[in-house]
Amino acid sequence: MTVTPLGIPRRLLEFTLDGREARVPEGSTILDACRAAGEDVPTLCEGDTLRPKNACRVCVVEVEGSRTLVPACSRKAEAGMVVRTGTERVRHSRRIVLELLASSVDLSTTPRVAEWIKEYEAKPDRFGPDAARLNEEPRVDNDLYVRDYDKCILCYKCVDACGDQWQNSFAISVAGRGFGARIAVEHDAPLTDSACVYCGNCVEVCPTGALSFKSEFDMRAAGTWDESKQTETTTVCAYCGVGCNLTLHVQDNEIVKVTSPHDNPVTHGNLCIKGRFGYQHVQNRG
Repeated sequence: MTVTPLGIPRRLLEFTLDGREARVPEGSTILDACRAAGEDVPTLCEGDTLRPKNACRVCVVEVEGSRTLVPACSRKAEAGMVVRTGTERVRHSRRIVLELLASSVDLSTTPRVAEWIKEYEAKPDRFGPDAARLNEEPRVDNDLYVRDYDKCILCYKCVDACGDQWQNSFAISVAGRGFGARIAVEHDAPLTDSACVYCGNCVEVCPTGALSFKSEFDMRAAGTWDESKQTETTTVCAYCGVGCNLTLHVQDNEIVKVTSPHDNPVTHGNLCIKGRFGYQHVQNRG
């Protein structure tokens, strides 16, 4: 028996994971159980601040008795369940998904994708040079963040962050149908003509770099972006009295971007425009 932060008891569920007994609190997902057991299940669209959309399907696992593979990020663990994460059927599905994504989307700034492509022996280039891609230039229409839809996997996390799960601005939605579907603001207008309030919470949850800080975009274009040289310092935002936590990412004594800890009880990774983008006054400009 475990308890929630409010002291409410949670029953432990027992089931089988890759031939071993696993125990997780009631309400946990299969992905939670895999991580607790040290199983590295790949996922792109899953995040710890939003409800899962099961959009990317890279995290699928095999559940005994289930006709189809199930997404580990959203399927709840059940007592007596038998789960297998590394069968040939699972590996084949993940390989195909990675090949389809990597052949149609620029995943160059997506963490760990190159590692997974190698692990699952995916061959995105087998579809040939004529594989359908957006081939769209990045949209740089403001000084805060850039929209590069050529890197978008349509995970809908930005839509949820801008919508009823966090910001409630509803500036972002899905436009078009089929392969023509893409993330857009109303009437596909410039960001400056939309309902966007520039909180940057969509940038925070984007898993591929389709949305990125203008500072990061410029540094990558110049070849100077180097995460190995960056330090992270968490502090408290000084703009108001809410107490939001900021994590300052610093390279060469310059703040290059600002994030917020996802486990912070105040922000849960979310910030306003001042907290996320208003850091220029502390830069060393001398």
